[in-house]
Amino acid sequence: MSASMPPSGNPFATATAPAPAPAPARNNVALGLLAALVAALVAAAAYGGIAGGIEREIGYAAIGVGFLVGFAAAKVGGRNPVLPVVSAALSLGAVYLGQLLAIAIILSKASGVSLLDTFLDSFSLLTGIWGESQDFMTYVFFAMAALAAFGGAKKA
Repeated sequence: MSASMPPSGNPFATATAPAPAPAPARNNVALGLLAALVAALVAAAAYGGIAGGIEREIGYAAIGVGFLVGFAAAKVGGRNPVLPVVSAALSLGAVYLGQLLAIAIILSKASGVSLLDTFLDSFSLLTGIWGESQDFMTYVFFAMAALAAFGGAKKA
């Protein structure tokens, strides 16, 4: 064997194997909860924007909200049994916030007042309109979002 050849006789062999890539942070409940909260806020904004833009709600969007929240929580937080339950609760809040945002978008378009002013200055009006406009389907959307969040957190 030549001096440049490793002991195995394989010229492509290296003396040491490369270090494996660090594993992603998992099983961290606090980070999982934070990821679920961020996902809930982002999903609420998207849900409200879509519903306000087309001036109606879509049931599949509520499922997407829930699944996104649960999936984010489980991907970051691992398989802790708290995460599916908290994800379901956060998805309920996200759908509610999205519905309020949709109402604010519709009112903002009708009145010509900025969306931020409508949402912040007329929050009690928004919740009043939401309370008067809720029907059976409102609760179906809530249930679909919570079930999707729970399932998304269990599957991820």
